[in-house]
Amino acid sequence: MSTTTTATATSTTAQVLQAATTTTTMTADTASTVGQTMAQTVQTIISSLATPTTTPTTTTSSGTAELTTTTTTTTTKSLTSGTTERLSVKDLSSALQHFGIVDYLVFIAMLVVCAVIGFYFGFIEKKQKSKNGQVPTDDKDAAGAAGVEERRGSEALDYLVGGRKMKVLPVSLSLVASFVSGISLLGTSTEIYVYGTQYAFILITLAISGAISWYIFLPVFCNLQLTSTYEMLWLPVALYVPAITYSQVTGTSIHVITPIVCIICTFYTCVGGLKAVIWTDVIQSFVMYGSILTVCIKGTYDVGGLGVVLQRNNDSGRLNVPDWTWDPTVRLSMLSVIVGGTLHKIQSSDVNQVSIQRFLSLPSYKHAKQSMLLFTLLLIFLLSCCSYMGLVTYAVYHDCDPLSTKRAQASDQLPTLLMMRTLGGLPGLPGLFVSGVFSAALSSLSTGLNSMACVISQDVVRPLLKKPLSERQTSLLLRAIVVFFGLSCIGLVGIVEKLGMVVQLATMTSAVSMGPLLGIYAMGVCLPWINGKSVLTGSLVSFVALGWICFKAQLAQMHGEIRYPKMPVSVAGCDYEYDNATVWRSINEYSASTDRNLYHLSFFWYTALGSVICTVVAILASFVFGWQDVSQMDPALVTPCMRRFLPKKDYEAVDLEELFKRKAQA
Repeated sequence: MSTTTTATATSTTAQVLQAATTTTTMTADTASTVGQTMAQTVQTIISSLATPTTTPTTTTSSGTAELTTTTTTTTTKSLTSGTTERLSVKDLSSALQHFGIVDYLVFIAMLVVCAVIGFYFGFIEKKQKSKNGQVPTDDKDAAGAAGVEERRGSEALDYLVGGRKMKVLPVSLSLVASFVSGISLLGTSTEIYVYGTQYAFILITLAISGAISWYIFLPVFCNLQLTSTYEMLWLPVALYVPAITYSQVTGTSIHVITPIVCIICTFYTCVGGLKAVIWTDVIQSFVMYGSILTVCIKGTYDVGGLGVVLQRNNDSGRLNVPDWTWDPTVRLSMLSVIVGGTLHKIQSSDVNQVSIQRFLSLPSYKHAKQSMLLFTLLLIFLLSCCSYMGLVTYAVYHDCDPLSTKRAQASDQLPTLLMMRTLGGLPGLPGLFVSGVFSAALSSLSTGLNSMACVISQDVVRPLLKKPLSERQTSLLLRAIVVFFGLSCIGLVGIVEKLGMVVQLATMTSAVSMGPLLGIYAMGVCLPWINGKSVLTGSLVSFVALGWICFKAQLAQMHGEIRYPKMPVSVAGCDYEYDNATVWRSINEYSASTDRNLYHLSFFWYTALGSVICTVVAILASFVFGWQDVSQMDPALVTPCMRRFLPKKDYEAVDLEELFKRKAQA
């Protein structure tokens, strides 16, 4: 009897294989891929182990929803008494890697457009200017808000600030594209999925930080050339994140795609300067908005609408607010988000080299204010979409957590899983999503490289020279700096690969220098009585203190010594095989750490702590080094709210923009 049953099952399997092949051939109009057909055939074989009778029917496999649309398959009733074999996590993960030809074309097109823009501004536009007699040495730094000295050379003026002739909308979109990197696109939604909507309260801090920057910092932006050097710590993180996404959907190693993308980015940044960076950012920002909105809209529709998304997240406790506590070691408290987050966003989005370079590229102070306002609104909208995508992710996987089953090997792969589930059956849309993530990385990388060229050339190399560089020498120096740091990022991506969650990692690594920089700039525009030696002392102490805290905290995280409470998850609805022991350990054995020390400090406090240390130490050091004489200080270099404390002089009441024009004419 046993032999007969086995033979029958074997014969049935052969019949089903033939039937499935025939069905696949006859239903070519369903646009199923080869990978989809294989998955359907495997499921058909599994479900036919006992009966020779087959019946055509229409089914949809929820276990492989990322791979298939509804197609006609051949199924049978099972006569076995036990369970049926199911697809494994490994099978599903491998099946994700099916980037279609259209997807590759979309991704390649994005890279080609970026390269063409760089080529245009680097060669064609320059050639046209030469024909029209607009030689570089004739460029003048006319009156306006930028304030880039003519002595710095027209090559630097054109390469670093776009000739100070950029428009408000492109600059605003460029600022959004520069700061909403792959870290934000992927990391924000992951943060919401794992910890709930606490992190979404940074949207409030964006409005607050924008208002503070508008009133305190922006008036001084337009008359200063501030520089910073933290970008090199952060750029590899921004490049690593989209490489994960590309690797997950194509199977290509991140160590293959990273050099390719980095070289293309280095090319258009090197040859095109800030103009190429801004206009590629414009294209990339539209790709980002399009990809995120597509995933959010399609994902919401698939789960049953906005009400279902909110209900499932509410039932799991994910619609939460930051904890109301004074404890600074709580990961996200209301105080750390509002106060610490505001200071962090002021430095990361408004008060740094990248922002200042963009504002300097505008022709006037009025244009800079318009750009600041538009940038803040666009940034709030895009980060709102990223946060909502985290809610959609949980609504989709509310009963089958991919992290627990190891279907997603890292938390930052969740958005990719969602994308393949919602868009995988639509040719070109997976390519659009990956292009959107890489667009964010390219904009951040190109912006950082251009800023590094400004920092190194103007504040490191130039003071060491006995005579100014020629136009050709300046051009070669700027491009050499871009190439050097661009290629350096390729090697540093391997280090980032070994570290933790990208949102927290990016915040912590950048805070090492962002805290001291915020303190330096705040003292520069608000406390002009503190002299340079005192500021330098404060910044060094702050940098060392923050560096030690961040290093120890990241080390503790890697060793599992710091564990934060996570939102509940479930695997009750999973219809694929997974390691029960792994899931049990992931769900039941995980517990938040109870120890509390300095290294458990919330990552939102790092920038605030660094700026406070820098300011306090600088004030104390002033009692040793003395105070700055402000009797001859130009009031335009101090924020408006602090000018009343300067020595009284016979000042004429003029509009701020008029003041800048008079200074330029003088």
